[in-house]
Amino acid sequence: MNRTVIVGAGVAGAQTALELRHRGYNGAIALLGEEHQPPYDRPPLSKEFLKPATEHHPLDLLPAQVAREQAIDLRLGTHVDGIKAAEQKVVLGDSSTVAYDYLVLATGARNRPLSVPGANLPGVWGLRRLDEAEGLRRALDHARDVVIVGGGFIGLEVAAAARARDTNVTVVELMPRVMARVLSPEMAHHFAQEHRRRGVEILTGVGVTQLLAGPLGNASEVALSDGTVIPADVVVAGIGILPSTDLAERAGLRTSDGIVVDRHLRTSDSRIYAIGDCSRFDCAVSGRDLRLESIQNAVDQARFVAGQIAATNRPPANDRPTALYTALPWFWSEQYDSKLQIVGVAPTEADSVVRGDPSSGSFSVCRFLGERLVAVESVNHARDHVAARKILAADPTRLRRVTRAAVSDAAAPLKSL
Repeated sequence: MNRTVIVGAGVAGAQTALELRHRGYNGAIALLGEEHQPPYDRPPLSKEFLKPATEHHPLDLLPAQVAREQAIDLRLGTHVDGIKAAEQKVVLGDSSTVAYDYLVLATGARNRPLSVPGANLPGVWGLRRLDEAEGLRRALDHARDVVIVGGGFIGLEVAAAARARDTNVTVVELMPRVMARVLSPEMAHHFAQEHRRRGVEILTGVGVTQLLAGPLGNASEVALSDGTVIPADVVVAGIGILPSTDLAERAGLRTSDGIVVDRHLRTSDSRIYAIGDCSRFDCAVSGRDLRLESIQNAVDQARFVAGQIAATNRPPANDRPTALYTALPWFWSEQYDSKLQIVGVAPTEADSVVRGDPSSGSFSVCRFLGERLVAVESVNHARDHVAARKILAADPTRLRRVTRAAVSDAAAPLKSL
């Protein structure tokens, strides 16, 4: 019997373990997680979990009882200190080792630190782990002035949750517009206007220079690069994440803003896979080398790797698997009563075709690179999103028929293309 060891008990790691059993894998499975909580779902942490409510939906992905039933050796509070690749073993924090035939690195990412004076004051929060979300939720119960540093998905989702508590909310974004790296200018403008309409103050093109302490030693003010000082009893740093590659680097695996994998999701060591937020792969759909931070990417890569391992179900030989990872990327965000759905990946130089009336609150933005449709952003328009997923998954011959003129006619359903 062989063994698969999975390092990281987030969505990617837990999904790999469950999918292996679903696909009939009968080898041993060890799932090693550094946190003490059983695997849980992260996306709600910046959304429903922070809203004022007496009850919250369970976040569990792999309860301990399910792990036992599926014969998954779930080890929580377990730090992996190193990889002995030549011996096919991982070294744990207590110096013990676990042998593997397959190793899956699902190490995820960590918060990018806010590197300004005062960043370590009480009242300054990151948001990546469940304990951080629980602490932030308690802090919001008594907050008056909330400052969010970073206007990406996480920052704006937290802003929406904080406004639901009727707190004063200010978003500080260094870029010229919010969500500049992930959304078209048109869609970013729509969401910025929605937040302002709800009472959020959005400051763009300005950075944070210092966090100032109040009489009790907690954060009380935020100093900005334009000389402005704004009150804050809660500060949330949402300036992005960094892939957790330390373990891979020490093992001599190739890294470059992520653990580099091939089209089979294998690292430079053919016995080791890397998936989820930590992996950098050649995206077949976009034709670009990417590291994606999304649930879709974590789940689809986990299913793919589990399929590769289960199909072989024996220690890997020198031959490489024939299947290639070709999943279509898609993303989503919820802010107030707006549900944003994105399919595909558009570079910043892509141009836009707006489909529908943004003032209606239900429209789409089609992104083109040259004459090729590369992504579709939809807000409160599930039909466009579903159709766009089918279009972008089509072969290139069919995709060439999807022109700017064709998508600009909002009266014609996208599915007709």
